Amino acid sequence: MNMNGKPVTSFSMISAVVVSIVMVIAMILAVQSNNNIIGSLLPYSKQLSAKALPASSSFNLVQTIVIPNVNGRIDHMAIDIRNQKLFVAELENNSLDVIDLKAGKRTHTVSNNKPGLLNEPQSVLLIPELNRIFVSNGQDGTVDVFDAKSFILIKKIKLPSDDADNMRYDSSSRLVYVGYGEGSIGVINTTNYNIVGNIPLSGHPESFQIESENRILDKQRIFVNIPQSNSIEVVDSQKYIVSKTWPIANAQKNYPMALDEANHRLVVGTRDPPKLIVFDTNSGKAISVLDIANYADDIFYDAAKKWIYISCGEGFINIFQQQDAGHYNAIVSVPTAQGARTSLFVPELHRFYLAVPHIGNQESKILVYQV
Repeated sequence: MNMNGKPVTSFSMISAVVVSIVMVIAMILAVQSNNNIIGSLLPYSKQLSAKALPASSSFNLVQTIVIPNVNGRIDHMAIDIRNQKLFVAELENNSLDVIDLKAGKRTHTVSNNKPGLLNEPQSVLLIPELNRIFVSNGQDGTVDVFDAKSFILIKKIKLPSDDADNMRYDSSSRLVYVGYGEGSIGVINTTNYNIVGNIPLSGHPESFQIESENRILDKQRIFVNIPQSNSIEVVDSQKYIVSKTWPIANAQKNYPMALDEANHRLVVGTRDPPKLIVFDTNSGKAISVLDIANYADDIFYDAAKKWIYISCGEGFINIFQQQDAGHYNAIVSVPTAQGARTSLFVPELHRFYLAVPHIGNQESKILVYQV
């Protein structure tokens, strides 16, 4: 019966139900449309952060290690896998912190309380077989060599110019390569600490990677990011000369780099605009370009998972999946912290370490992710 006492027909009831269903569907479509519009306006990294990792995969924060009284920018890191120690180059604090990963705390600090020691440390290498730690210093262009147990200074190596930066170690030749100055890579003999070579470049080198597979054939190459010339320079490691130059199109400020040697792929991050660019190391051609968050500073390739990790100072870790040698897709963008742009991936421990600098109320710390 209706309000007037008249019976309600079945047709009227069906009509009312149909109208209600239509209204609900219209509301759902409107909400979806609004979400699509909002999503299209968000930065790429923000949209990506909402995606979930595949059920069979993981990238979880498992530990936070606070490192008090470390001011300013934190640069690169190295690890002692056997003794579970992390070494952190703290550029603006002029210090090197030693972190016990099992205890989850800092156990030692090497500082510049002695004249000429640790002057803007940018990169750190641990060479276990020599029990030595190498630290490059940007301000005075030196490399400090420490005993890895006592942390006593063994040797200070002076390069021809300042801005000693990224370092790599070739275990087969026992040589340390260090980028420095306006355009050079110095080559250091790790047994006597002599500078045994110099590789001239067109500009200051940022990240670089050394091949290992071609070493036996005496065709080993070193791939070097040169932001000043907006290019990648390919170095003949035997002749210490640039053999090829690969220009980077439509992107600038190429800083981080990773090498997937098995698939002949070189992964490069740029900041203007922020892109991930994958190059074929046989041809030098770019085969894939993807969006990333800004201020990328470290890239790592996970050969087991075929993942790429990129730590970006905008406050994200971008993770990509390699479908095959020619195809890549974004998996997730993990929110981190402002200025957290340097990192270290350690496949042997299934860990990813991210350095968070002290900015405002944000305390300096190391975030540890299980991979």
